[in-house]
Parts: sequence; C-alpha cells; structure tokens
Amino acid sequence: MDGRMGLRRGDDPDLAVAADYTIDQGWDSYTDQDHAVWRTLFRRQAALLPGRAVPGFVAGLADLDFGDGGIPDFRRLNETLSRRTGWQVVAVPGLVPDAVFFDHLANRRFPAGRFIRRPDELDYLEEPDVFHDVFGHVPLLMDPVFADYMQAYGRGGLRALGLGVLHNLARLYWYTVEFGLMETAEGLRIYGAGIVSSHAEVLFSLDSPSPNRLGFDLMRLLRTDYRIDDFQETYFAIDGFETLLALADLDFAPLYARLPGLPDFAPGDVLPGDRVLHRGDGGYHAAKRKAG
Repeated sequence: MDGRMGLRRGDDPDLAVAADYTIDQGWDSYTDQDHAVWRTLFRRQAALLPGRAVPGFVAGLADLDFGDGGIPDFRRLNETLSRRTGWQVVAVPGLVPDAVFFDHLANRRFPAGRFIRRPDELDYLEEPDVFHDVFGHVPLLMDPVFADYMQAYGRGGLRALGLGVLHNLARLYWYTVEFGLMETAEGLRIYGAGIVSSHAEVLFSLDSPSPNRLGFDLMRLLRTDYRIDDFQETYFAIDGFETLLALADLDFAPLYARLPGLPDFAPGDVLPGDRVLHRGDGGYHAAKRKAG
C-alpha cells in the first residue's frame, strides 16, 4: 500500500498484465529449488506456530493442506478458499497502486506475488514473496469473521484514498493484518501475517522483553508510526476478530477529521492512557541504534 508498481524479483518483464494488474501465476515455471525453499519455510513455521498462533490460523493452515507439495498452485488453492469464504488469491507482478489493492480486497481477492526468496534469504527479505503472501495471509481468509474484516478494510481503503488519510488507515492494516496479536485465555497469540511467516519475529513478538505489547485502541493505532526495516517496537493485541469486524460499522470520518490537529506517536512510545500488557525494555532496538 505505498502507491508503487513494479516487477518483483524473478518475474518475467514480458508477463501479460491485466487491467486490474493480475497476471498468471505461472506455476509450471517454478524450479525444484523454488519448491524446496517453500518446503523448508513451511516445515519450520508449521512446527513453530501451534500454541503461538491463534487457533484459527492453525486450523486454516490445516484445512488448506499446503503440505509438502511445494509452492501452492493458486487455482487449486482457490477451489478450497472460495468454497469456504468466497475469497480467492490472484497473482500480481509487484506492489500495485493503492486503489487497485483496495479494490481487490473489497471484492474478496487477495493480491499475492509469485516469486519466492532464495535459499540464502530464509530469515530476511526486504519485499514480500509468495511465502509471506500465501502462508502468512491466506489461512486466516478461511475464517469467516476475519475474511469479512479484510473485505471491509478494502472498502474503507477506497474511502480513505478519497479523503487523503491513507497513511493513517495503513497503520491499522500494519498493526492488525501484518503484525497483530490477540489476547486469549491461554495468553497472547499471533495472527499477523508478518509475524507468522517469520521464524525470528514469532519468537521476538511473544517472548522478547524488548517490545511493548499494548491493548488495541483504534485512535492510538491511527496515530502510531511503525517499523518497516526491523522487528516492531510495539505490538497491539485485540480480544477477538469480532473487534476488527466491528470497525466495518464505524464511521471513520469524525476520526479522520480529528487527526490533522493531533501529533503522531513514535513506534516505541508508551502513553499514560495505554492499556499495557507488557512494557518493553527497548533493549533490542537500543542495542541496534548503539551499534550503528
């Protein structure tokens, strides 16, 4: 959601791109190495997530049956996904324009890149690949409540574009869809795609003493910057997906009208009105700043 469009690594510049920026996945063009990378990532994350990810993610992953077959063929994946919630995954060649991205979500289509990282990039990648997009996002699209939230977010994004407040709404996506936590009776659990698809951030988000873990507050999120280059300094926890879906019935216009007169918050700020689940010591990011 940054308004840029470009080919991702590994894509053919001669790919036919439709008016909605979709392309053919080209599943037959994946190499044995590509599938091996997927299997390595899948096995590692699938073993790590039970007891750490929300049950809905683990259940969705099992129902989709990614298994050890390598990179999923979107056509077969969509047969299962469409039957469950009416969503489908569509391949795109890069970071599509914001209006296109939101229109896809509003019509229950999730845009996913088709390239996969190299074997030497298992633990860090600057741009999202097919593992992040499909493993990270698609299992929760099997959950009817979360699936409805994603569609509502797409519709809200189209409205935010017209009001010039997209950077604020993008923060909601970042701190929920990408890096969200959930409070459960068993403790904090992960649901954000940026966490569930990253071995290191799974452990950091739940176990490290460094980050803040705060209760969800919509206005707070809309005013909070985030990290795009490292682990998050703060994670926000919802109490269930119904909390997110309720936002679909909320009129955001009065909130947007207040934002221009209010300051933004830094990623690591803890405020007097925050519901603090864990106040981080900031050690990880402090050490990174000191080192360089």
